[in-house]
Amino acid sequence: MTNAERDEQGGSDGDIGTPRPTRSGRWDAHAFERSAHLTVRRLARHVERSEAGETPVLRRRPPGEIARLLDIRRYLREGGMTAESYKRFLDRYLDEGVRMHHPAYLAHQVASPDFPAALGDLIHGVTNNVMSIYEMGAAAATVEFEVLRWMLDKVGFTRGAGVLTHGGSLANLTALLAARSSVAPNAWTDAVGGTFVLWASPATHYSLTRAMGIIGLGADNVRPLPVDEWGRIDSTRLPEILDHPQPAIALVANACTTGSGLYDDLVTVGRFCRENGIWFHVDGAHGASALLSDRYRHLLDGIELADSVVWDAHKMLRTSGVAAAVLVRDEAALDAAFRQQASYLFYGDQGFDQLRRTVEGTKAALGLKIFLNLAWRGERGLGDYVAQCYETAHLFWHIARRRAGFELPYEPQSNIVCFRYGTGDHARLRQVLMDEGSYHLSSTELAGRRYLRLTVMAPATCRTTLESLLDRIVALDQRVTDSADER
Repeated sequence: MTNAERDEQGGSDGDIGTPRPTRSGRWDAHAFERSAHLTVRRLARHVERSEAGETPVLRRRPPGEIARLLDIRRYLREGGMTAESYKRFLDRYLDEGVRMHHPAYLAHQVASPDFPAALGDLIHGVTNNVMSIYEMGAAAATVEFEVLRWMLDKVGFTRGAGVLTHGGSLANLTALLAARSSVAPNAWTDAVGGTFVLWASPATHYSLTRAMGIIGLGADNVRPLPVDEWGRIDSTRLPEILDHPQPAIALVANACTTGSGLYDDLVTVGRFCRENGIWFHVDGAHGASALLSDRYRHLLDGIELADSVVWDAHKMLRTSGVAAAVLVRDEAALDAAFRQQASYLFYGDQGFDQLRRTVEGTKAALGLKIFLNLAWRGERGLGDYVAQCYETAHLFWHIARRRAGFELPYEPQSNIVCFRYGTGDHARLRQVLMDEGSYHLSSTELAGRRYLRLTVMAPATCRTTLESLLDRIVALDQRVTDSADER
């Protein structure tokens, strides 16, 4: 009988019936090293070609076609991938998606990741020192502590606390739980007594409305704040909300809004909340990174008045998805957000554990990605990147408004610009651009009208990209209009 056969039977000639672990799951270090080298070379080439604009910015075949191209279902059933077949799979996989480093990537607020963050993903993928228990990864936890300390300092929370989460939606949920613990301290055990409302502009991210439903306060209890034409809080009308019969769990300001990229006046709103005892939450998921830019830091004036802040690293800190921070002014409020019992986790001195401050019992070493980007680029380097994106967006506004037929409703404050051209079908125009893989734009509604929406994320985006986009829109608009007329 071979050793393999003995392992299969769970015993050996000298130790009949004693279970023995198999060795089938052990790493093949040589195969990993060869495959990793291949992967790094392929990814480096992927980024180089993307930044040079040598490929379409995106491809989006139907799922069934991609599944066949990648042979996904056979591999799921049979396995058997080899180094050679992995190479083919990876090349095809990289071709079927969005190239975030491409100069024509101008769609959503998703990072064009820098390579240090990618190294962090690789390190975590191998070590898997999961959080939020300190004993499961002391180095990973310590890096997260220090990254949070740095973020708290940037926001101005000298006695605050924070935690990193997988995304801004979880961060917003955690912030509202902290706010709820402030206005209804017994809500965790006794449920919420009475009705609380959340004051937010219609431009506020949907995750806050969703969070109100999750925590039992009701999505219908999100009340609209008075706003101007483009969705910014009208601070002169804030006293109107004081007449509302239900107390507020919080008031949300945007820095900046997802749709328009405009910032609320945090100073005026923050002072109003402080004077009236209202929890002030700033959703800075996208725009808080302007804190690192000397030129644009003023857009965040007043953020230090907040009770809680959300700040996504996977947007403007060039960190791969997802990594978001929820930061609170008062450490006790975050500690009160959750009340858990689990005897295998909660006992003894757990001063370094983050588990009591987050929804997630297991999460990746998120701080490592943020730290490595900062360690490589520094605050100034990341701040310069933010400023470059903001200035490139402003350049688009400048050149587009000088062209006949383009409508730009406001001067941008961030890297997001909304615009229209002519009177054609803007949704159809965007669709054609994506189908041909030339430009990736998004779209939104402002003041009841549909606009194209440009978001500068890739460092490779330049004036040539913007001029070419405008030319293509003019040419395509006529084609789309003619096609509609023929129908």
